[in-house]
Amino acid sequence: MFNTVTIVGVGLISGSFSIALKQKGLAKKVIGVSRTEASAQKALELGLIDEALPLEEAVKQSDLIYVAIPVDATIPVMRQVMDLVTDQQIVADAGSTKNALCAALSDHPMRSRFVATHPMWGTEYSGPEAAVKDAFIGRACVICEKEKSDPVAVEKIEQVYRLLGMHMTYMGANEHDMHAAYISHISHITSFALANTVLEKEKEEDAIFELAGGGFESTVRLAKSNPAMWVPIFMQNRDNVLDVLNEHISQLRKFKSCLEKENYEYLQELIENANKIRRILK
Repeated sequence: MFNTVTIVGVGLISGSFSIALKQKGLAKKVIGVSRTEASAQKALELGLIDEALPLEEAVKQSDLIYVAIPVDATIPVMRQVMDLVTDQQIVADAGSTKNALCAALSDHPMRSRFVATHPMWGTEYSGPEAAVKDAFIGRACVICEKEKSDPVAVEKIEQVYRLLGMHMTYMGANEHDMHAAYISHISHITSFALANTVLEKEKEEDAIFELAGGGFESTVRLAKSNPAMWVPIFMQNRDNVLDVLNEHISQLRKFKSCLEKENYEYLQELIENANKIRRILK
């Protein structure tokens, strides 16, 4: 499908994307662009990329440029990329926020070559060594502002993601960021806060290690996520995250009030209401 693909950033998402492209025979060559020599070297060692090059050289050689870096770096890097591409190349990103990026590129003369995507998959790990096989199977991929991208470019990107096992969903950039706040961003904040709560109250590290069961581990797993990735996401999606955070705090207060007032009937109601999530999440 592609002769040469450049991945900008050689971490979890882009590395897993590269593995899948190679596995499916969708790219003859993958070039990596990395901020550090160490991560480029690691990506080469792991076979995630075939060559490491500076951005400008890599873009010139590529059919597809796939940008998967922290969202605060994405806008300046994407502007550089868009200034270099021709109408024969496709640019896609994998960022967790879309509104700021889409707004920044809205008037760019090459805007139609850009397809704004968010593959809804990730783990708490980062760096080239975090990349895994079969990462995207069964997951959703959001494509934003489809109407602003060249139809053939969109079709190619859709085809790639479908061959990787994903299903497509479409929305505006604003809409995406609102939904991402509720589905993804609040989960991370809750996990960071819970980890801090336990670290503050439980001074015995051995007790945390020995007694932490599956429930705690699964809830706090995301607290291991990289702050260099998550602080920019919270900054760019501040309004939506504050909205969902206010609602979350309101829900926590209800549970607190039930216990303070020994209102166990209402506590049961709250938990029964929460159980309705079973209808959506099997």
